[in-house]
Amino acid sequence: MYDWDDSPELNITPLVDVMLVLLAILMVIAPNIIYEETIKLPQGSISKQLSEIPPVHITIDKQRNIQVNKQNYQLNAFMDNFSLYSKNLDLKATVLISADKTLDYGVVMSVLAAVKQAGFSDVSLATNG
Repeated sequence: MYDWDDSPELNITPLVDVMLVLLAILMVIAPNIIYEETIKLPQGSISKQLSEIPPVHITIDKQRNIQVNKQNYQLNAFMDNFSLYSKNLDLKATVLISADKTLDYGVVMSVLAAVKQAGFSDVSLATNG
């Protein structure tokens, strides 16, 4: 007859022995593992000289007169005049648009659209502060 009051004993000594042996093997082998991945890094810009591209300043006053780098334009003919003017400029140049705060939003957006249509991608709207 089986005695139900006896609790079985777990013998974990062989498990501990095996784990200690594996740990010792891992500690001996780990410093000798060398993993090398060859990667191709991009070339730096040491050989290229950075050229300073002068920015294009566009100013719109209260009377909707537009001034581009000291040249005056009217708002109604700005899109055509700026596309002709921009052919002499580098399209990577930064364009900085400064407008009077009392102007209508549409006026500034039409100037911004003309600048984008001319091919400029780096355009900033100037703020006070």
